[in-house]
Amino acid sequence: KEVTVDVDSKHQPAKPHWYERYVQPCVAELLGSTLFIFIGCLSVVEDAGGTGRLQPALAHGLALGLTIAILGNI
Repeated sequence: KEVTVDVDSKHQPAKPHWYERYVQPCVAELLGSTLFIFIGCLSVVEDAGGTGRLQPALAHGLALGLTIAILGNI
């Protein structure tokens, strides 16, 4: 018996599950926005003298970087 293999056949990637397509991005957006706003608000609760606008700006920048690093692949 001779077995023939179709070399030109391409495997189509499986469609993502509905959870990965709809729910996961919404949860990631909610979590990222919550983290960003929470850290930003906490950065101005106790204002250290002399920092001015630097402290909230750094806190927001670091929160945004952290959020992108954690949730960016979703």
